[in-house]
Amino acid sequence: QVQLVESGGRLVQAGGSLRLSCAASGRTFVGYAMAWFRQAPGKEREFVAGINWSGGSIEIADAVKGRFTISRDNAKNTAYLKMNSLRPEDTAVYLCAADPHTLYVSGGYYTYWGQGTPVTVSS
Repeated sequence: QVQLVESGGRLVQAGGSLRLSCAASGRTFVGYAMAWFRQAPGKEREFVAGINWSGGSIEIADAVKGRFTISRDNAKNTAYLKMNSLRPEDTAVYLCAADPHTLYVSGGYYTYWGQGTPVTVSS
């Protein structure tokens, strides 16, 4: 079993930056792909960014391309989401997901999920 714990979410002004972290624990994490999703109030969950184990394959949603980057530190079993130029429409709960083998953009395929960390961007 894998446990994912997100951190780093908070209230920030528009134009500001945040870095979210997703720490994995519970078992060996070798080979896992990791991704970030977000869910705003009253909206469906949406894919934000994902990265495979080696970091050689990265997917970024069009809505955040050029502003958000994803990275990981496998020695620390941690993935990061750096968010720049934040906008009010980025307000959401950000969730981390992991899969033992494959980077997906669809949340339905992910095996493990964290509880989420809230991000609020004020205008």
